[in-house]
Amino acid sequence: MPKRILQGTVTGDQNNQTVTVAVERRYKHPLLHKTVRATKKYRAHDETNSFKIGDKVRIEECAPVSKTKRWRVVTEASA
Repeated sequence: MPKRILQGTVTGDQNNQTVTVAVERRYKHPLLHKTVRATKKYRAHDETNSFKIGDKVRIEECAPVSKTKRWRVVTEASA
């Protein structure tokens, strides 16, 4: 099964080797037919502490690194 890759914005970098990434998805509401924005936050492993708040990054699913981390930062996303 392929690993999921998501793109989002770093919203937190306080912890060592960890960043919080907000991933936004858009979908059409089934009844109102209006575009809805839903945001979900993921905690991702950042080995080198190189990403700061506001950076656009890509994260990839991986084996659990800790209690809350199931993702790792792959690379900085292109604009």
